[in-house]
Amino acid sequence: MTLIQQLVKKGVLDKEKATSLEFEIKSSGRREEEVLLEKRIASEGFLFGLKSENLKIPLKEVALEEIPLKTLEFIPEESARFYQMIPISLKDNVLEVGMVYPEDLKVQEALKFLARQGKFSYKICLISLSDHKNLFKKYRSLKREVKKALEELEVEIQAEKIEKRPPTPAEFERLVEEAPISKVMAVLLRHAVEGKASDIHIEPTKEKLRIRFRLLGILHSSILLPIRIHPAVVARVKILSNLRIDETRIPQDGRFTTKVEDKEIDFRVSTFPTTLGEKVAIRVLDPSVGLKPFEKLGLARKNLEATEKAIKKPFGLILATGPTGCGKTTTLYAMMRRLNKEGVNLVTLEDPVEYFIEGVNQSQVRPEIGYDFATGLRHVLRQDPDIIMVGEIRDEETASLAIHAALTGHIVLSTLHTTDVLGVIPRLIDLGIRPYLILPTLSCAIAQRLLRELCPHCRKKVKPKKEIRDWILKELHPHTKRGQSAKGAKIGEASPPSGVGVKGIKPPKPLYIYQAQGCRKCADIGFIGQIGIFEALAMTDELSDLILEGVTEKGIAQEMVRQGMLTMKQDGILKALDGITTIEEVLRVTEE
Repeated sequence: MTLIQQLVKKGVLDKEKATSLEFEIKSSGRREEEVLLEKRIASEGFLFGLKSENLKIPLKEVALEEIPLKTLEFIPEESARFYQMIPISLKDNVLEVGMVYPEDLKVQEALKFLARQGKFSYKICLISLSDHKNLFKKYRSLKREVKKALEELEVEIQAEKIEKRPPTPAEFERLVEEAPISKVMAVLLRHAVEGKASDIHIEPTKEKLRIRFRLLGILHSSILLPIRIHPAVVARVKILSNLRIDETRIPQDGRFTTKVEDKEIDFRVSTFPTTLGEKVAIRVLDPSVGLKPFEKLGLARKNLEATEKAIKKPFGLILATGPTGCGKTTTLYAMMRRLNKEGVNLVTLEDPVEYFIEGVNQSQVRPEIGYDFATGLRHVLRQDPDIIMVGEIRDEETASLAIHAALTGHIVLSTLHTTDVLGVIPRLIDLGIRPYLILPTLSCAIAQRLLRELCPHCRKKVKPKKEIRDWILKELHPHTKRGQSAKGAKIGEASPPSGVGVKGIKPPKPLYIYQAQGCRKCADIGFIGQIGIFEALAMTDELSDLILEGVTEKGIAQEMVRQGMLTMKQDGILKALDGITTIEEVLRVTEE
């Protein structure tokens, strides 16, 4: 019985839909499972559960780390890919093989042939498509691939008998291009993309070359390489980025694009001289990770309401604020994608351009040749723009031009370096903007941080300890005033900077929080991504009066209470209560 017939029998599909699907499968030559999953007829677990019942073959879930590398040697990588099967374990010379399509006679014949060649017996279990894709990555173990490339490099060096004299830049470039060091870099880049790392750090130490990946905002050591290959690795990165390989005394910046897993990925490169040699930082600009839709940013409740209202206005200044790496650019890109329509002219000034958006006129500033944000903004205003994105307001001239652009009927998006929204208006005044010009131009100020998002498959729901529960309740409905020092605040006490009450939100009873556990879906990390926590302050008549009277942080804090605005900490706590993150993550990114 086919899966479609089983779905009809169970009432999941009607006969008319089933006939249509059967015709599509027959005419396209595709697998039944692939079409059903693509059409979202049923979940993968449900479909493969039915298949297991039908074939009388057990469905097995296997974690990546459970498969020993030695087991993979029984089935070659090409066979595992083509026939969609994976060797899982070996016991008493009996190899357990996971198959996606055990009913396929060609797959069965291929396994029989491999068993005769390898002189082993086997037993079969069923695995899902996504499990096969995940387990197949085991063939590409980072250390295994790098070790192989390094062995090839050693052979290459011996064969070439490279002279002891330092090679000329041209010779060095040729050696780096021809030697397997290029394979080492290809492996590192691919593993960074597959592992959804945001950055790769290549750092020389006294004895080793340390490679670290930044995953979900935290750096992790991935591998240690021989220090002797450091010059070749750095040279390879420089060649890819079109940088000077003979210049090691000063920092250099570059960029390159390469195809990884059939995706065009941009890499932004920065080299930096240290006492032990050049350090290289590579930012991975994967559009599928970095270009988030507006709805997926993490904006919620009053923060979402204030932001959406601001981007619907025909003009005005919208500022995203926070420290480096908090996701400000991602937020601006999400807004631009929401605003990017056929009938508008959207122009950007960036340093550098991180992602390319179809239909947007993106320009990279070059301060070294006099093309900075202020110069670029003056010229952008002559390009008949409707919407302008300025990478950062960092000086008086840029601030003045951005304000006047908003005054003359443009939507202006930009970033500003302040810790929270309380500092935005004082910072603009500090940059020389007259208070009366802020009133009609500033639509909304958004402050944000990034925290790790819990894996929904393994998170654990628990009751908080009394001191944590008391702290949550006090943070959501504090009695202290904002603007005082947060230093010295302990769990169980209200942190003064969060003294904005959350209107209309009552914590559930009983109160539950969530903890990270770890499973095969999240590679035993317990987290699957990052999400923003926000505070968004909208311009109102009351805030306008405060600015004209002489703005103070205390006055802005009172206006925040009146608006019912969530602070970043409160937004994080509510996300923790919803099971999106943990209380520990909220404390990590919001406590001073």
